[in-house]
Amino acid sequence: MNPKIIAGSILSYTYNQIISSLPSRKIRTAYLKAYLGQVGTGTAIQMGCKFLNGRKIYLGDRNVINFGCLLDGRHYKIQTGSDVSIGPEASILTLGHNPQSSDFADRGGDVIIGDRAWIAYRVIILPGVNIGEGAVVGVGAVVTKDVEAYTIVAGNPARVIGERSPNLTYQLNYFPWLL
Repeated sequence: MNPKIIAGSILSYTYNQIISSLPSRKIRTAYLKAYLGQVGTGTAIQMGCKFLNGRKIYLGDRNVINFGCLLDGRHYKIQTGSDVSIGPEASILTLGHNPQSSDFADRGGDVIIGDRAWIAYRVIILPGVNIGEGAVVGVGAVVTKDVEAYTIVAGNPARVIGERSPNLTYQLNYFPWLL
């Protein structure tokens, strides 16, 4: 078996099963800075998050990754801009299977999330999707295609339900105690 795959599996298991449950943000962040492709300055990753192949996950500055999220970088990358808020238990997937394939072949793609995007509670983002700058994805939405900048989408599958002001100036700074 490939030594890189074994090492990656051990790193993933160690974080997902042990370190992600520790109430010390400093320990979790230090591990993730070594394990993920990038963890931007001021990014907060809460307890219980799971990462698959962290080397393909690039988190921008001042992101908030809430508890229980799953970020799947198995074959393709996940990249977030700055000041991105990802709600609790959201799943960002980069790999699945082609339902029309006779041999159950893989199908996937990169997921790119723009600056100041807001991904709400229990959202599922499917492989190959781009979320534009300042976009909002509503609670429980299943995102199957690209979301334009400053639009608000919701539902399954996610559909445009509104627009967001492009005059966003906030910077996230969320570090709750013990999360």
